[in-house]
Amino acid sequence: MGLSNLRRVVVPLVACAGFAALATVAPAGASSSTLLVLNKGNLTMVTVDPATLKVTGSYPSGPDPHEVIASSDGKTAYITNYTRGNTISMVDLAARKALPPIDLGELTRPHGLDFVGGKLYFTAEGAKVVGRYDPSSRKVDWVMGTGQNRTHMVMVSSDLKRLLTTNVASASVSIIEQVDIPAPGGGGATMTDWTVTTVAAGRGAEGNDLSPDGKELWVANAQDGTVSIIDPIGKKSLQTLSVPVKMGNRLKFTRDGKYALISDLRGNELLVLDAATRKEVKRIDMGAGATMMAGILMDPNGARAYVSVGSLNHVSV
Repeated sequence: MGLSNLRRVVVPLVACAGFAALATVAPAGASSSTLLVLNKGNLTMVTVDPATLKVTGSYPSGPDPHEVIASSDGKTAYITNYTRGNTISMVDLAARKALPPIDLGELTRPHGLDFVGGKLYFTAEGAKVVGRYDPSSRKVDWVMGTGQNRTHMVMVSSDLKRLLTTNVASASVSIIEQVDIPAPGGGGATMTDWTVTTVAAGRGAEGNDLSPDGKELWVANAQDGTVSIIDPIGKKSLQTLSVPVKMGNRLKFTRDGKYALISDLRGNELLVLDAATRKEVKRIDMGAGATMMAGILMDPNGARAYVSVGSLNHVSV
């Protein structure tokens, strides 16, 4: 992504009185992708054509929708329903219709999402856990506690052996790893288990992204005005950066890893940092009255970044 000729256009949305989460989906065999956007106030998810920036469909969510993701095959969208909720809404993107939601029972306040290996991973803040839903069996088939408050976002490695979560109220990151341990009875046999390592971050640790080389996890700490840089392999903190934002909510690397973008819930500028030097490159004005910037999404081809601007009811491109 070049920064010398950045320009900003907008995708107008219906008045939503809240911020939007973003995801992209490319259905099997499709020549282009579709942008998924949550309208929090209207309790809907809309689809947008990235080529024309036109809304192409609207679907109901559950109460207080917060995050959205699509299955790997592009057939289903999943939406977490957060405050006082215990459901994940589903939308059949091929048939263009809402499906019955997933009932999580006691796993309340679902928030973060990742879809890897044919299964849906989610956080449940009310239960302080990360869970996994199997679309084939239609059941939650795995749950792991973090012991941390407000386990918020989740990221899963492609080999399914490492999960990274941010814990907002505990100012920490949980690194959940699959390990081999000696099996009962000895004889050299092993069995699989999970370990959880807690690494300190800053207050309000929330939005985060892993550098493309996998060596650094950058975490935006909303209450501190800082970014924690963590070694996810060595499981230790590397550096804390002070950043000029009022409440950094989401952080994303560009596809080439050169820059990190940070949105501001209480400001009107998108901050761009040079990932190598850790220095500010520029700030992009999101327009008069712009606040409640939350979701950031990188286009798969790396040419665009999508940023939700809740106060203006649009997505900036």
